[in-house]
Amino acid sequence: MDFNLAVKAFIVKDDKLLIIKRSETDPHKPGIWELPGGRLAPAEDPREGLAREVKEEVGIDIEAKEPVSVEHFTRDDGQKITMLVFNARPFSEKVRLGNEHSQYEWVPLDKSKTKLSSWWHSNVDEYIKLKDVLS
Repeated sequence: MDFNLAVKAFIVKDDKLLIIKRSETDPHKPGIWELPGGRLAPAEDPREGLAREVKEEVGIDIEAKEPVSVEHFTRDDGQKITMLVFNARPFSEKVRLGNEHSQYEWVPLDKSKTKLSSWWHSNVDEYIKLKDVLS
């Protein structure tokens, strides 16, 4: 079975969410807007892996805080994924995109669903419900 563990980050600063757009040449969902993060290496700590992935994708150092949600799905190519979505505290706002993404935006949290793929909408709703208790 092809199974992977993935992590994504809700990076919010001044009520703005950092979102990134996949490259048009990406084999999985090209051109969609999503959250930074990616797959973990075998036995990699999820918080450390998230910090590594975010640094690779957007050049920001973060602290992974509380989990916001856990998702289970099968990609179009058949890979089974369990994904942990974390609240993350950024140590800067200066974004430097890696080669997997073509654009980024700090979008107001309450307007983020207008850009993000619909797959992320329930995660945004959950984050908004929890944001006052998240540290």
